[in-house]
Amino acid sequence: MSDADNTASSGRDYRDTVFLPETDFPMRGGLPKKEPEILEKWGDLYGTLRAQRQAEKAPLYVLHDGPPYANGDIHIGHALNKTLKDFVVRSRFLMGYDVDYVPGWDCHGLPIEWKIEEEYRKKGRRKDEVSKEEFRTACREYAGKFIDLQRDQFLRLGITGDFENRYATMDFASEAAIVKEFHRFKNSGQLYRGSKPVMWSPVERTALADAEVEYHDHVSPTIWVKFPVVGMSDSHPDDLLAFRNQTPSVVIWTTTPWTIPANRAISYGPEIKYGLYEVTAMEEGLEFEPWAKAGDRFIIADKLAEDVLKAAKAASFTRIYDIDPSGLECAHPLAELDSGYGYSVPLLAGDHVTDDAGTGFVHTAPGHGADDYAVWLAHGHRDVPDTVDPDGAYYPHVPLFAGLKVLETEGKKTGKFGPANGAVMEKLIEAGNLLARGRVEHSYPHSWRSKAPIIFRNTPQWFIRMDEELADGNTLRDRALTAIDNTAFHPAGGKNRIRSMVEGRPDWLISRQRAWGTPLAMYVDKTTGQPLNDPEVDARIVAAVAEGGADVWFTAPDEQFLGNHNPAQYEKITDILDVWFDSGSTHAFTIDPRTAESGYTGNRPSHWPADLYLEGSDQHRGWFQSSLLEGCGSRGRAPFNAVLTHGFTLDEKGEKMSKSKGNTVDPATVIKESGADILRLWVAMVDYSEDQRIGKQILQTTVDAYRKLRNTVRYLLGALKGFDEAERITDYSQFPPLEQFILHRLWELDAQVKTAFEEYRFQDVVRPVIEFCTGELSSLYFDVRKDSLYCDRPDSLKRRAVRTVMDEVFNRLTAWLSPITPFTMDEAWSSRFPEAAAGANSARILPQAPSEWENTAEAARWAKVEKVLEVVNEALEAARRDKVIGGALDAWPTVTAPADLLAAYEGLDAAEVFRTSGAELVEGEAITAVIKTADYPKCARSWRRVPDVGSDADYPDLSARDADTVRYLDSLKG
Repeated sequence: MSDADNTASSGRDYRDTVFLPETDFPMRGGLPKKEPEILEKWGDLYGTLRAQRQAEKAPLYVLHDGPPYANGDIHIGHALNKTLKDFVVRSRFLMGYDVDYVPGWDCHGLPIEWKIEEEYRKKGRRKDEVSKEEFRTACREYAGKFIDLQRDQFLRLGITGDFENRYATMDFASEAAIVKEFHRFKNSGQLYRGSKPVMWSPVERTALADAEVEYHDHVSPTIWVKFPVVGMSDSHPDDLLAFRNQTPSVVIWTTTPWTIPANRAISYGPEIKYGLYEVTAMEEGLEFEPWAKAGDRFIIADKLAEDVLKAAKAASFTRIYDIDPSGLECAHPLAELDSGYGYSVPLLAGDHVTDDAGTGFVHTAPGHGADDYAVWLAHGHRDVPDTVDPDGAYYPHVPLFAGLKVLETEGKKTGKFGPANGAVMEKLIEAGNLLARGRVEHSYPHSWRSKAPIIFRNTPQWFIRMDEELADGNTLRDRALTAIDNTAFHPAGGKNRIRSMVEGRPDWLISRQRAWGTPLAMYVDKTTGQPLNDPEVDARIVAAVAEGGADVWFTAPDEQFLGNHNPAQYEKITDILDVWFDSGSTHAFTIDPRTAESGYTGNRPSHWPADLYLEGSDQHRGWFQSSLLEGCGSRGRAPFNAVLTHGFTLDEKGEKMSKSKGNTVDPATVIKESGADILRLWVAMVDYSEDQRIGKQILQTTVDAYRKLRNTVRYLLGALKGFDEAERITDYSQFPPLEQFILHRLWELDAQVKTAFEEYRFQDVVRPVIEFCTGELSSLYFDVRKDSLYCDRPDSLKRRAVRTVMDEVFNRLTAWLSPITPFTMDEAWSSRFPEAAAGANSARILPQAPSEWENTAEAARWAKVEKVLEVVNEALEAARRDKVIGGALDAWPTVTAPADLLAAYEGLDAAEVFRTSGAELVEGEAITAVIKTADYPKCARSWRRVPDVGSDADYPDLSARDADTVRYLDSLKG
């Protein structure tokens, strides 16, 4: 172990007298193999933790789970979401709470329905050939299979929750509760049936809510259409319709030619300036004959006239005079081809019209646009034409175009334009009223499920009113906006985002024309058109659904529910509820029944509202908003006190993940290759409030960070072998300055970690802890105290102080990191305390750091010490590089520094701080270090070169300190 140069050698091997770290905690994690073993030992860890906290009379914290969809394996977004929730659950347990968290699943809706339709098609059966009962049973079995699959994948990730009592929206009790919540809206007058244009997916044959729509770039045909003016009020010039002039036309521009047969009006902007323009010459040398000609007269917004006439290939034109569109009447552009279009087309003032693009006029089809519908009703019109059927084809009564499809709904061309657009354009040409056409790429709404374009279509649907005054004098919108203001948002920007959405959102469309879902289980009076409000009928419906599931609504006879009411008088509604109403109601059957107010006395208590809802930022218009509206509509407030949102996970280049690109990261693969704790640590290290990135290089960085944490814990375990309470220092004044500094850092970090956990800033937990491990611990404390730990007498006050502080560090690290890397911290705790119960580390409560640990004076001192130490370390490294010394213990530096920095070394052994055999401190203006060799014999045990080596005749090759230690150890052997 040493070359006892210049000393008498005893020939003894002192290795067995050096207290080297010793532990069975391996350097390599081996997490893929070890984590499943730990999971098996934990068993029902969540149940154990709840029982323990309830026995301790702990305060209750409720995290309500936003349900993932029961369809397919979990992806990286699921892993991020569920891991963040687990950080919340485990950190709240750590801080002494009893935590209620029930994982759940969303089961109804189109994705599963589509899968089942596909399975039937493979068997040669169409959906309409299958009974609704059989179809719904297949959907239920499909969802159940994936609930089990995803549950196991979440458990493998280390997620802690009440999986034994998980919820699913398709459970009979859940469906009954959803129906009961629906009845609350029905009976409070918030529900109504309206015929209005809604977003409709012809591919899926159902209406869609805002949250079910996403926008993609889409190429559409564009047309400029002439509406001939056939009437005017007295305020217009007499010569406007004079026989000597061409009949003027109002020009509109649209990207939906298929809506022209549904046109009933033209909208104009009251503040826009319009003019009558006459073409004086057309472009020449064109490869086609334009549809305009010299002498044609058009009414166009002044700001857009040049662009419109350029599109029509006019070479020159003149402005005749101002035009006020008010009081004009036009003919439908197809009127000459079929008398079905022989109605008058009025011009209506509308605030939605702008002169930013187009012609300054808006073709108005009230059955196919929200603005069109609103302006039509605002001018006293009530009849809204039905033009397109559920498949996106023209109804048989539509002149010229009956049966033609707007979009293809089957086969390889699904989602592509059908023949309707082309047919309409050809008829406009035939009628002489197509001015120009083209193509434009623009952002267009698509179904987020089928990815196919959608249309606006007039159809009878059920809505929840946003602006009807309720019993408390407020509207649902008022209640929702007040609830938003009373909710804490993490990050804070989420409040403005959801507030703006609620401020401008339309009435809530809650009906769908599909098979797999919870029905709008109600009857409507055929005479009045109003829903039946009979508590006994409602109760029979809810009881039947609770017993047999929602299928009973479709199979049981009406007499079973209606009692004394005559079934012939009532219409049975067979639409299903928007799945967002399902998931927005989950609080009502997951939390509410287990509150003290509901009379619950079991061992799984909850409280309403929940303390936190946590989901992706897209849920501001999804689950957060549907839960907000459902809670405010049924109970007057939001079902949550706080909302936390996270961003989306991208690949390493910041691109959206896609199987077609091959850039996805499968959480199961990461767990198999590296372990769940690596994936969890990645979640903790990213700023989840923004979009995050993941890939091989990023995960390698995470693995490197994990190794630093693991090696720190491993060193502590080795250094603490055999530590017991008899060795512990309890008198703070007996701790040396360095120990007091480390305790101060523990006190400081403890407060930071607790605050970060409380505020859900998990990045601010793990990053400072990693920096502490690599900085103050590994680079300073462990290195400085290595000599004392390895070589001091076991009963020395200094070594006892070192081990006492290391014990405190171990206790804090394994607690702080338990919510983040629970498998590794459990492994570490069990390695040190093998007799501890399974999951004991997860069951710990983080104690308050003693106030006496706060020591800003030592913190200030060590900031100065490290300033000098940095210069000394650089000089030592240079000396090693130049082979002046072999190692730091060969050195005896002369260090110069200003007086205030040298004062920081008072009471310290500078050589110990520098890890050298000796040191000389000299006052000077600058910090310098001159490395000299230690010209003394080398201790055969500690390798220090100090003057007292050989001073003890019994141990001639040891320093006095080492000789004393060995003599003590020898005496213990007898």
